[in-house]
Amino acid sequence: MTARAADRARYDRATAHLDAPVAIVDLDAFDANADDMIRRAGGKPIRVASKSVRCRALLERVLGREGFAGIMSFTLAESLWLARSGFDDVLLAYPSTDRSGYAELTGDPKLAAAVTVMVDDPAQLRLIDDARAGGSEVVRVCLELDTSLKLLGGRVRVGARRSPLHSPAQVAEMARTVARRPGFRLVGIMAYEGHIAGVGDSLAGRPFRSRAVRLMQAAARKELAERRAEVVRAVRAVEPGLEFVNGGGTGSVQHTAAEDAVTEIGAGSGLYVPRLFDNYTSFSGRPAALFAQPVVRRPGVGVVTVLGGGYPASGAAGRDRLPVPYLPQGLRYDPQEGPGEVQTPLLGAPADDLLIGDKVWFRHAKAGELCERFDVLHLVAGDQVTATVPTYRGEGRTFL
Repeated sequence: MTARAADRARYDRATAHLDAPVAIVDLDAFDANADDMIRRAGGKPIRVASKSVRCRALLERVLGREGFAGIMSFTLAESLWLARSGFDDVLLAYPSTDRSGYAELTGDPKLAAAVTVMVDDPAQLRLIDDARAGGSEVVRVCLELDTSLKLLGGRVRVGARRSPLHSPAQVAEMARTVARRPGFRLVGIMAYEGHIAGVGDSLAGRPFRSRAVRLMQAAARKELAERRAEVVRAVRAVEPGLEFVNGGGTGSVQHTAAEDAVTEIGAGSGLYVPRLFDNYTSFSGRPAALFAQPVVRRPGVGVVTVLGGGYPASGAAGRDRLPVPYLPQGLRYDPQEGPGEVQTPLLGAPADDLLIGDKVWFRHAKAGELCERFDVLHLVAGDQVTATVPTYRGEGRTFL
């Protein structure tokens, strides 16, 4: 029996009492992935990205491990909720215009001490002040550095369009703006290198593109390491008490951790290892988060139909944003239909061995977005469900 066939047998036994659709997290794989991330971080703490987990119980599990410290959140409402739930170090990784949230933050000393907000524009500081509604607590601020690689005098850009702060001078000027404004304290710098950490460099059947990605990433790592060090020096000249410099992402943990200027790593997808993280030379993880759909029809030889399954991931539309049939191995989508809102035909020889009611296991393209489709995650150890825990959605929290 292959390892994948053994996993399928385990998951089927563990969930035999559960009707599909159902979502699981394999705790053995989850913990092994966490250990691998800690190893690659080389002693620097990992701040776990909550958007890649979206389950409080699993956030608590990973933060209970030596080597993980703090949360990187994705909305202000989520940040406040997590802080009220007992998480005392929450970095909001994206700017917010949530005025009611800022009023709550600035009016509560516990929240103000636990949550750090992201800014990259003086207008964001003004919006926070306008939203205070009498709240006088000092707001902890992090500046985001644009990590994109600019070539040919800026005419070619590689990387996400995030912060407008690219040069050391720009970041230092924003640091001075924060320092001059009462009610704010600059505590950190964040620089997420998505074009390095979030782009696979070993694409099946595409050797030339894979080599091009590796060459781009090598150049980007070198340029960013030099620029990030200059940025940190420039900002520390303004704020010597800077608490942290965050960088990284699942695909670049070991490279970013090697930079002296970086004090902590941000990562999260590597805990679940969704399908988009199969194509990396820098690490290899174990799929930990899966969902199952039930076989509801057998239209003919070599085809079954499962219920639903059309759960596309965010990003530029393409086949790589679709879930992938995973177990049993060898199933594929009908190219005329793909995964459907209510039903999904699957083709391949393994279909002939599936009966009505059997489970087909899928992997989502991205990590935490799977939790927006399920109220609970069943935690599997060995061939047993050891706990059932709510996702954000299951707790009535849909932040985006």
